[in-house]
This record gives sequence, C-alpha cells and structure tokens, in this order.
Amino acid sequence: MNEDPSPSPTHEQVMTALREVIDPEVGLNIVDLGLIYDVRFDGRRVHVTFTLTTPGCPMQYAMAEGIRRAVLELSSVEDCEVHLVWDPPWNPSMISEEGREILGSNP
Repeated sequence: MNEDPSPSPTHEQVMTALREVIDPEVGLNIVDLGLIYDVRFDGRRVHVTFTLTTPGCPMQYAMAEGIRRAVLELSSVEDCEVHLVWDPPWNPSMISEEGREILGSNP
C-alpha cells in the first residue's frame, strides 16, 4: 500500500502563507486586512474564499494568483482553488487589531 507520507496542510500554515500576500493599494497583508473569508480543506487541496476592498478593483486576478501561489508554496498542498466573492461586502471594521496598528488606525 502506497500512502503519501506528507501531512495535510493546517489552517495555521495556510494563514501564515496568506500573510505574505500584500494588498498593493493598502500595503497590508490580506489576512490582517480581513479579505480572507474562508479556508477549507479536501485532503491536500485547499479552497480559499476571499474578497477585495472594492468590487471594481483592477487587481482581482493578480490577488487571486498571489493567493494561489502563496498556498502552493506549502509542501503539504497539492492544489489550491481560489474563490472571489462580494458578499458580505468588505468594510474597514474587518481589519484585524494588528492591521489597525500597522496602518496607524488604533487609538
């Protein structure tokens, strides 16, 4: 029996990888910006659901490809599907506390 010895990816590993993807308009990673809505696993396949700060964002394809590449850098990942959604719409309250500190938005 030939079993793949590589472990399945973890949520923490994927989120760490996604922190490497920076929104070029804001200069903050997409996790702390609140753009990642869901990460699901199907064995070694990862499905990432994300949004953008505005529906007309010209970076949507570049951001999706950045997400895909970052996740595929993990040796435990076989494939990554990226899904862009607009509901719920993103708003600034979705920025993490760390993100607010980086952006200088915390009192």
